[in-house]
Amino acid sequence: MNTEPTSSPCGALFSTLYRVARAVNSSLDVMQILTIIVNTTAEALDAKACSLRLLSPDGKRLFIGAAHGLSAGYRAKGPVDVINSPVDQVALAERRPVYIPDAQTDARFQYGEQARDEGIVSVVVVPLLVQDQPIGVMRIYSRAPRLFSATEFELLDAIASLSAVAIENGRLYERLDHNYQAALDFSDRVFD
Repeated sequence: MNTEPTSSPCGALFSTLYRVARAVNSSLDVMQILTIIVNTTAEALDAKACSLRLLSPDGKRLFIGAAHGLSAGYRAKGPVDVINSPVDQVALAERRPVYIPDAQTDARFQYGEQARDEGIVSVVVVPLLVQDQPIGVMRIYSRAPRLFSATEFELLDAIASLSAVAIENGRLYERLDHNYQAALDFSDRVFD
């Protein structure tokens, strides 16, 4: 029996949120989870692409964590420098989604020329927050000028929250595993 509602727009959005939540709870492999999230989000919103960018420890750059629908060339253009990307500055500092109607011409978008070459027009940038602290951003890219509904913004906010939880859980697991291995190594040296 299929328990995922899909007969209405709200049902489709709920189904997307359900699939993302299941992915977050299914694995501690952060890359696998993030890949599912960007694929599901782009598909659900009929977007050209979706990406998750993670904030460097010093908070100065955003590095690609996972992407769907972006060419290798676009992904390889390099990190986003937060100081040169007002759209990311606002999303991270004000902890709210930011909408760019036309990334090709909007000065708030760091790579406008590359956006034009990639066929990106409208963009939404949503902060990823853990305990109200930014750890990155999720971006949704459209092929044509697009307005996003309030419901879509709410969905993106929920998905960004789940993404942040997945990233933080993965980081905590890695630290725990590292500490466990260090304890094993220590006990092997001390008691041998």
